[in-house]
Amino acid sequence: MDIIAFKKTTLALNVISKNDKKIYYQALLDKNSEFEGTFFVGVKTTGVFCRPTCPARKPKFINCEFFKSAKEAMLASYRACQRCQPLSHPNQVSPAIKKLVEAVEADPEKRWKDKDFAKLSIDASTARRQFKKRFSMTFVEYARARRMGLAMKHIRKGNLVIDAQLSSGYESGSGFRDAFSKIMGAAPTKSDCRILNATWLDTELGPMVSITDNQGLYLLEFVDRRGLELEVERLRKRLSAAIIPGETHITKQLKIELEQYFLGENIIFKTPINLVGTPFQKQVWKTLQDIPAGETLSYADLAKCINKPTACRAVAQANGANQISIIIPCHRVINSNGDLGGYGGGIIRKQWLINHEKNITLSK
Repeated sequence: MDIIAFKKTTLALNVISKNDKKIYYQALLDKNSEFEGTFFVGVKTTGVFCRPTCPARKPKFINCEFFKSAKEAMLASYRACQRCQPLSHPNQVSPAIKKLVEAVEADPEKRWKDKDFAKLSIDASTARRQFKKRFSMTFVEYARARRMGLAMKHIRKGNLVIDAQLSSGYESGSGFRDAFSKIMGAAPTKSDCRILNATWLDTELGPMVSITDNQGLYLLEFVDRRGLELEVERLRKRLSAAIIPGETHITKQLKIELEQYFLGENIIFKTPINLVGTPFQKQVWKTLQDIPAGETLSYADLAKCINKPTACRAVAQANGANQISIIIPCHRVINSNGDLGGYGGGIIRKQWLINHEKNITLSK
C-alpha cells in the first residue's frame, strides 16, 4: 500500500488494527523513515517507547505495543528511549524544551505552575507554544501524561504500590509511590479504609481505566481523556477512599460486556454502577440511560426530559461531568443543529460510538 494512502486510512481514528500492527512492525524492522510520525512503539521488556527508525536491537513482535502518539505511549507508562529520542524532531530541540523535559524526568510527579518556569528562566507561554509545535501537546499535557503514566504502570501490572519493585530506569520506588498516591490516594494503612480498585482495559478505541469495588463501577474513562486526573482526585476525595491497582468481580463482568459491545454482540450493560455526583447530575445521568442505542438527543431536549427546559447549559455541564463512559451514554447527546458537540474522549470516538450503535440496532 502507498505510504500516503496508508497514513490517511489509519490516522482517521485512533485505533490500530492487527494488520496495522504487522505493517508497523515491518517498518520498525526496516527502520523505514517514511513512517516517522505515523506511530511509536512501546517495548514491554524495557519500558521505553521508540520511533520507527530507532537503531536499538529490535524486540520480538509479542513484546511490542503500538501507539499513534507519544502522549498515548506515556499514558501507557512508557518512557522515552534515550537512543532514538522520540520526543525530539529530526532537528535539534530548543534548549528550553530540552531543559523542561529534563526537569520533568527529574521530578515526574510535580505539578507545574508559572513560578516553576520562572525558576528555569523560561516563559510559560513560550514553553506552551514550543511544546505544542513539536509534540502536538502543551507542556502541561506532557507533564500530566508522564505523571499519569507512573500511576498507570502499576494499574497495568495490577501491583500494589507498596509492593512494586523496579528493575530498571531512573525512577526510585518512593518516586513511584509518591506519584501514584498524589493521583490515586495514599496506599491504605488501616483495615477499615475504603478501598477502590483501578484496572487497565484495552478496547477497540484505545485503553480505558475502570475504578470499582465489589458493589459497583464508579469510573470508566479513556486513559487519554483530558481531565482524567482531576476526575480521579474528586472521586477519591468524595468517597474518602484509597485507590489501588486490582480487579473485582465487577471488573470481570465489565470486561466481558465491553468485549461484547465492541464486537457488536450486545449493547445492554448489566454491570452495577454507583453514581457519585450532585442530585442534579445524577438526574441527568439517569436520564441519559433512557436514550435508546442508535439514537441521539439534543442538549435542549435532554433538559426538557428532566422538566428543566431552561437549564440547557447546566445539563450540558452535567453531561460532560459523566465519568462512566459508554455505559452512561453521554455520547448520544448532540447539538440541536446536528453537530456532535463535545466529548471528553474525543469527537472521533463519539462519532464512532454513535455509528457503531446505529449499525448494531439496524442489524437486529
